Amino acid sequence: MSPTPHALARPATRGRRVAWISALAIGAAIAGCGLVAAPANAETTTSLTGIILGVGADETQRTVTWYTSTDSNESVVVAPSASVVNGVFPADSVTFAATGAANTSTTGFNRHATITGLKENTSYSYRVVVNDPAAAEPTVSPVYSFKTQSFEGDYDFLFFGDPQIGSSGNIAGDGAGWKSTLDIALAANPNAEILVSGGDQVETANTETQWDAFLAPDKLRQYPWAATIGNHDVGGKAYEQHLYTPNTDRTAPYYADASKQATTSGGDYWYIYKDVLFIDLNSNSYNSSGSKKGDDAHVAYVESVINEHGAEAKHTVLVYHHAIYSPASHAQDSDNKTRRLTFPQTFSRLGVDLVLQGHDHAYSRSYELKDGQRANQNETPGQADIYPGPGGVIYVTANSASGSKYYQITKPTGTDTGIQGQGADPANPSNYWYNSVQNQENKRTYVKVQVQGDQLVVENVRSEVSPQGEIGSTVDSVTIHKNHGAGEDIAVAVPDAAPGEFGWTIDGTNRLVDLGTAEQKSPDYFEAKGSLNPITVTDTRRARPSWSISASASDFADGDKSFSSKYLGWNPSLISWVNGATAGSGVWSGYDDDGAGLSQSRVLATATQGHDRGATQVGADLDLKVPTDTIEKGSYRATLTITALSE
Repeated sequence: MSPTPHALARPATRGRRVAWISALAIGAAIAGCGLVAAPANAETTTSLTGIILGVGADETQRTVTWYTSTDSNESVVVAPSASVVNGVFPADSVTFAATGAANTSTTGFNRHATITGLKENTSYSYRVVVNDPAAAEPTVSPVYSFKTQSFEGDYDFLFFGDPQIGSSGNIAGDGAGWKSTLDIALAANPNAEILVSGGDQVETANTETQWDAFLAPDKLRQYPWAATIGNHDVGGKAYEQHLYTPNTDRTAPYYADASKQATTSGGDYWYIYKDVLFIDLNSNSYNSSGSKKGDDAHVAYVESVINEHGAEAKHTVLVYHHAIYSPASHAQDSDNKTRRLTFPQTFSRLGVDLVLQGHDHAYSRSYELKDGQRANQNETPGQADIYPGPGGVIYVTANSASGSKYYQITKPTGTDTGIQGQGADPANPSNYWYNSVQNQENKRTYVKVQVQGDQLVVENVRSEVSPQGEIGSTVDSVTIHKNHGAGEDIAVAVPDAAPGEFGWTIDGTNRLVDLGTAEQKSPDYFEAKGSLNPITVTDTRRARPSWSISASASDFADGDKSFSSKYLGWNPSLISWVNGATAGSGVWSGYDDDGAGLSQSRVLATATQGHDRGATQVGADLDLKVPTDTIEKGSYRATLTITALSE
């Protein structure tokens, strides 16, 4: 067996302000040279178009996608906006290399780059750079900016239904309506953090004039767009070429027709943004005759992603184009009825909170539905607060965000309120049985979702003058309260420590404790040693109460391989002593004493009541001993959770 390297690290913090040892990564980043703001070199024929900012795998990432006329070495240069003066990027800017290929439906090439290692509460500037070897100088884009916010806590995102640029026959008019909605929505919600698509960005998948109009608003270079593929986007590769998405599975089941995978777009993907796990499905692929089992693949995908990542977030939101509960022209489509036999049952079983849909160009909000049926017969139409039970899900369909096309609300058929029924709501006979709210004013709207701790506030908001002469007013609002099962959960939000209070920090910027490569000390075990990054505990409170700081480690893991953290021990020490602290006791590796090691919480340092005010720096030597018969070759990591307690 080969020696195995080990390390202590932290995934991105999710949903709770518990102290963690964390790894800071910049990805495949290369220091960039200073660049002066300038238009593309007049002597080169290189063109650079369609730049759009997209979501990354989490809040520390963004993607940038664009088209270029040459097959060149291209990249995105990024720096904090405060260091970019008059368009000049500093020498320590970071460059992210781009990848891509030749376009399939039009001339030119597509490129995308992923920006990693972003810090919270920071404004960043970026530009695309094309190094065409045939040009005298690089072609550079204008400088664009975006801002990150706190990586913890509440935030808002905006959901937009079917811009479908070109569907009215007037591309310029549709583009103007789309730009107006973005401008109005973001003027009212300047701190919204992501823009989520309901699909159908354009009318015709490979018509670049429609894509040009969709991509024209500068807001799409300032706020990340989370793309969703609609039925009008699927007919060509332009969707994939213009809109890169993270964690995307583009295997055959996620295409409408796997035999046309080379010339059409598709894929399911997921990402986590703060406390929300987003899963986005290509609903163009569905169960049908001819052995097409797209929906079965989607169900398996949702289950796999939630099983693997659901615990990392407080809320799960699904997004797809074809609404299975909607009020207008597509409400009675056969494919949506078929989906009601599989999607709702899976979503309820897996604890999905909210489903966002498009396609029907009218607004609706469902009742609480469990397994595809009304979960609470006492819920009234338009009820403002919903307390879903286990398995309760709310489905929302967005109206047109551009005004390019509206569908009129259709009438329920009969009284069938079964899973596939299209009957009327007994409490509101003009509505389908599943819809708490239906609305069509033939006016542009967008949906605002506020993530507020353990609740989601969903609002449908007008983005043009309503029949009542209002703009920016609310059509519908509902607060969805998170279900916590039969017991009681305990929640606490811990803010940053204010001056004169108690807190702790990890010294330095590298949050990775690298134990290097383990050595085989005997036929029986491997051993690796290292030191914890120093931790500074500061307590300037006047009452000088006692405090303690403790830590425990998760199991070490490398994919599906793992071993217990009981084999990790430590020897705490005080590096600098000011406020009367005492180092915790040493803990043996479980290999030495058959104990629990750091798999249990252990005290790193304490201070008694009445200690001096000030700071103490504490550390620990780490000792990992793992039996050779319990470990396989690999690169393992564990998470060290640090907890500070005080009266």
